Amino acid sequence: MSNDINAASPSTYMDSLRWSEQNKPEEKSDELTQEDFFSLLTQQLSFQDPSKPADNDQMIAQMTNFTMAEGISNLNSKFEQLSASMTSNSALQASTLVGKKALLESDTIEFGSDGLSKGSVIAQSPVEKLTISIYDDTNQLVRQIDLGSKPAGAVRFEWDGKNSDGTTMPEGEYSIKAEGSVNGQFSSLPMATFKNIDSVNINGANGIIINTKAGAVRLTDVAEIA
Repeated sequence: MSNDINAASPSTYMDSLRWSEQNKPEEKSDELTQEDFFSLLTQQLSFQDPSKPADNDQMIAQMTNFTMAEGISNLNSKFEQLSASMTSNSALQASTLVGKKALLESDTIEFGSDGLSKGSVIAQSPVEKLTISIYDDTNQLVRQIDLGSKPAGAVRFEWDGKNSDGTTMPEGEYSIKAEGSVNGQFSSLPMATFKNIDSVNINGANGIIINTKAGAVRLTDVAEIA
C-alpha cells in the first residue's frame, strides 16, 4: 500500500512543486473572446423559430458590434504600449540634457570653470544706454558692462568672470541687473541667463522637469539649451 502511495505522490520538495504546478487548476478568464461570440451566435441560430428566422441585418449588426468592441480593446492596449514606450524614450532623451545649460529668466548669473557666463536682456522696445551690472553676495558692484543702444528683442551679452580691475572672481552665483532708457525713461529690464542642468525627471502631465540651482522648471518653459 505504501509503495502505491509513494508512486502517486511527490517524494521530495522539488517533486512536490512540480506536481503542484502540473495539477494546478487552469485559471479562467471572464473576458469574452471571438470564439465565445461565435458559440453564442451558433446557439442563437439553433434555437431560433424556423418560421421567424433572425433578420440578416440584425446578425450583421451583432457581428459588426463585436468586431468594433474587440478592435477598440486592442487599440487601447496598443495606446498603452505606445505611451509606455514614449515615456521611456522621453526619459532617455531627457538624460542627455544633464550637464548642458538652460536659458531661464533670472536675476542671477552663474560663473563656473568654463570661464564664460552668458545671458540675454529682454527688450520689448528699443533701448538706449543699456548697461549690465553684476554684484557679489555682499551686494558690492563687481562689474558693469556697457551695451549701448539696442533694438527690441533678445540682447545677448557675455561676462568673462572678471571684475572692473581685471581680476577673475571666484566661481559662484552673482546678482545681475539690466538697466536702460526706454522711450525716454530709465528703467530695469527683465533678463535670462544660462543655468547648469543638474538633473532631470519625468513628472506625468507636467512632462520633463529640469533641475538647476535656480529651481525646477518645465522643459517647455526653457527658451534655449546650450
